[in-house]
This record gives sequence, C-alpha cells and structure tokens, in this order.
Amino acid sequence: MAPGTGLTASARFLRGRIRTGFVRSRTSLLPAIQMTACAVGAYAFAEYVLGHTGPLFAATSSLIALGFSRDPRLRRVVEVGLGCTIGIVVGDLLLHWLGAGIWQAAVVLLFSILLARFLDSGTIFTTQLGLQSLLVVLLPAPAGGPFTRSIDAVVGGVFALLVTFLIPKDPRREPRNDVKKLLHELAEVLRECASALTHSDSTQAWHALIRGRNCQPLVDAMRQTLRASGEVATLAPAYRRHREELDRLAQSVDFIDLALRNSRVFARRLTSAINHAALSDEATENIVEVLQETAAAIDELGLGLAEVQDGTRRAHLRTARAELSETAGRLHPRLLDVQRLEGETVVMLFRPLMVDLLEAAGMDPDEAREVLPAL
Repeated sequence: MAPGTGLTASARFLRGRIRTGFVRSRTSLLPAIQMTACAVGAYAFAEYVLGHTGPLFAATSSLIALGFSRDPRLRRVVEVGLGCTIGIVVGDLLLHWLGAGIWQAAVVLLFSILLARFLDSGTIFTTQLGLQSLLVVLLPAPAGGPFTRSIDAVVGGVFALLVTFLIPKDPRREPRNDVKKLLHELAEVLRECASALTHSDSTQAWHALIRGRNCQPLVDAMRQTLRASGEVATLAPAYRRHREELDRLAQSVDFIDLALRNSRVFARRLTSAINHAALSDEATENIVEVLQETAAAIDELGLGLAEVQDGTRRAHLRTARAELSETAGRLHPRLLDVQRLEGETVVMLFRPLMVDLLEAAGMDPDEAREVLPAL
C-alpha cells in the first residue's frame, strides 16, 4: 500500500470521528446543561443549606443518576443511596474490628464487593458500596460524621429526580429511534437473503444470519430504553398520557424480537437450500420477490412505529399491515412453485416470521394466522 493511501485513509477516519463527535455533542447539549445545573445545585444545597463541608457526593450522585445510561433513573438513585449507606456501615464495622491500614483496606474492599454482588446485580450499587467502605477505612470521617456522605448522596438523587420530574425529555424519542434502527436491520437481513438467493451465494446468506445475530444487542438496549422511558412517563405529569403508547411499543418490540429470531432460523435454512440447489429458478424468483416485498413492508412498519403524529402513524401501520397481509397470502409452497422438501421447509420457516411482523404492526394474533394460506 502506498504511503499516500494510508494517510488518506487516516484522514477519512479522523474526519469521520470528528463529525460523529460533533453530532454526539450537539444532541447531548440539553442533557449536559441539565446534568451541570443539577450537580451544582445539589452541591450548593448540601453546602449552604445543610452546612456540609465539600459535599462531593451530592454532585457525583446526581451526575450518576442523570447520566447517559439507559438504565431507569429511579433505580440508579436507589443504588447510589443504598450503596453509599451500606458501604459506610460495612466499612465502619470492619474498621472497628480490624483497625486501619493497607491490608485492612484490601479486606474491606473485597468483602464489600462480594457483599454487594450478593445483595444486588447493579453495577452502580457495587461501585458505591465498595467505594464508601474503602473511604471509611482510608480517610478520616467528614465533619458531621461518616453518614454525612449518605445524606449527600440522597440529596444528589433527589435533585436528579426533581429534574426528571420538572424538566423531562420526551420519553418516546429514544424508543422511536431505536425501533426504526432495529427494523431497518431486519429489513436488511431479508434483503441480503434475497440477494443470496438471486446469486446462489450461500456465503451471503450466512452473512445475513450473522447480521441477524448482531441485532440482539439492539433488542436488549431497546428494552432498557423502554424501561427508562416508562419511568419518565410515570414520574413526569406532562408525559403520563404517553404510557399507553410506550406499552404498545414494548409489545411490538417483543414481536420484532421473535421475528428477528425467526429470520436467523430462516437464513440458516436458506444457506443449506442454496448449497443443495433445492429451489428451481421459478421458485427462487418467487421467494426473492416475497423477501423484497416483506423488507419494504418492514420499512413501512418502522416509519409507523417511529412516527410522532397519531394520524400519520396509523396510516403507516395500516399500509404495513396491508402489504404484509398481501405477501403472507402467498406463503404456500405450491403458490411459490416450490417442489422439493428442503425448499418447502424454507417457505414454512418464513410463515411464523410473517405472523410476528403482522402482530408487531398491531394485528390480532388469530387474524394474523388466518392471513396465511391453509396448508
């Protein structure tokens, strides 16, 4: 590779990172302002109103509770407060029994981490419990006693909840973006399967399977986002009316998850069908058409689930149901000119995926199954 080629690639990479960084910073401006105001406000309240000296835990606990994590804020607040309090108790008891010193600090930290993991799986809870017990052993208690830090942690958490309550962000924004991204990936999996069939390329079908597997972290992240959004909709009066919409979106995600799992099974079977030339030219052409039509309907479904306006959302979902129903009505081996048993298996494996998509679009389960042609 020529030296100039390497420099060009590095420059492109650097430009891409800078552009991505600017986009992240721009979209994070409002949350950053909220986090700054909340941390400074909690610190000032603990110092000037409660009279605590250097109440760093008021600021840090508010930052942790308001952070960019997808975990629900209420859980983070509870983890910080409980972890801080239990850590101080554990550290104080072990300090009384063991005394102060380096090896004592190591024993206290190890015991605290194991105790935290025994009590709860939360990462923040473990970190806070371990940190507090370690500080009790290594540092002198602050003015007002060791539990001053617990009070500061509670102050920071309360300020974070007040910000969530009084200045909430729209809890539907992130789930909508996530579901659109998730459905785009599912549509691309089916398009890769269609391309693999068109070119009789089993390797490409295997790549579609890998892409489908890589979607699972997106599903897991979206479930976390929905939990956090549901919490915001519960705490903030301005968004309580959207809880039903978030519940419907959560139900759709369950069906999309099932559709993704079925797409992986379908792609695996398609790989074998291509390797064994199980489909005639006519059958291949028909199945490719089904896959492309389904992918287009999934794009329409993504637009519907991500739409803000109720009327437009219902129109997109209605169109998606109609397109999926029309395609589902063809899912019979005879209608697709499929002759061999292995080819029939490919068609049969696509049927439950279509039912999942119809249910994700809001169709009743029994009605979704009735759309499929009888075998």
